[in-house]
Amino acid sequence: MSGGKGAPVEGGWSRDLIPYFLVTSVLSLGYGSVLTLLGEIRDRFDLTNGQVGIIAGVGFLAGFVSQTFLARYADRGHAALLVRAGITIALAGVALCAIAASFTVWVLARLALGLGSGMVGPAIRRVVIAKDPAHVGANLGMQGAFDVAGFVVGPVLAGVLAEAIGLRAPFVALMFVDVGLFVWAARLDLGAGVATATPQPVRALLRLRPMQAALCASIAFYITIGMFEAVWSPMLKDLGAKPWLIGVSFSLFTIPMVVLAPIGGRLAQKRGPMRVVVVSILAATLCTLSYGFLPLWALLAVALAHACADSFTMPGNQIAVALSSPPDQLAAGQGLLGSVGLLVAFLMGIIGGGLYGALGRGWLFALTAAAMAVFLALARWRADLAPVATALAGSSS
Repeated sequence: MSGGKGAPVEGGWSRDLIPYFLVTSVLSLGYGSVLTLLGEIRDRFDLTNGQVGIIAGVGFLAGFVSQTFLARYADRGHAALLVRAGITIALAGVALCAIAASFTVWVLARLALGLGSGMVGPAIRRVVIAKDPAHVGANLGMQGAFDVAGFVVGPVLAGVLAEAIGLRAPFVALMFVDVGLFVWAARLDLGAGVATATPQPVRALLRLRPMQAALCASIAFYITIGMFEAVWSPMLKDLGAKPWLIGVSFSLFTIPMVVLAPIGGRLAQKRGPMRVVVVSILAATLCTLSYGFLPLWALLAVALAHACADSFTMPGNQIAVALSSPPDQLAAGQGLLGSVGLLVAFLMGIIGGGLYGALGRGWLFALTAAAMAVFLALARWRADLAPVATALAGSSS
């Protein structure tokens, strides 16, 4: 192993990186909790489906801004500052959720959550890549599994606490969790390899053909993510689901990722990330189309299959970018990937809420699947489907 502190565990990922995996995992708790309760928030505060879409979408917009303009500073030696500032901002977002009583305050809360997560994610991924470049696939896959594990716990926690105590209870609990996270992160070594001496323009990454393919695939992936997060909770509520079942459905969608994301990461590094991603997004497109006409319980079954596909897409895309980015632009590359996806998710969240109210779920998901197919075709056109040799050793600390 190059750059890690100890030998990797079975499966190739490093046990020493678990503390870093936990940082983004805990942040996922708050993100998933808000999405689970969107249907309740809509009804409690008399919001429209369009306003719910905006609440979901602005978190993506804030993440886009932070990953586009701030991620590069992790390459310049400021990973620790980004992580700690991001956790603080996310804590402020959770606190706003605990007191929000109007559309405007809910929007501000989601902005803070998105901004904080967008600052932390690329910085932590750079740390993970730099500390063990020889096992980038397994490590990024395992980090994705931890992120998803947080998303599994968050919706269940939110659904149970909201039904048992009240809508505010999940956010009060998360405030204490985020305070603990800040103390935890303050004690971590957030060194991220050799900092770049000369800032490199992010636009240089756009000239790389593997980056173009990964970005097109990211757009296809986040089209359905943005639509899903804006519409899923209200749609299930309209189909008769209780808050606890909506929370369980988010967890059901994400549980396979905990198991499969590390496998997807290793497979992507071995077989070629874009070869894996093209197949997994095709499967996700077919699942998305079916959401327009299936009944409630069948929707949950298809969501499970969709989650299995996404378990390969998520690490595959991150690995494609990591392997094609210069060692001094690792965080910038991850930030670009995330920012493009989040911008798409923001737009689709806004559009999805309106289309769901105007056209119903049938047309909504048919159009979503068609858009995914277009960008999947573009990704396949620009992709190099062969395995990609890693050149990350120079980034190790």
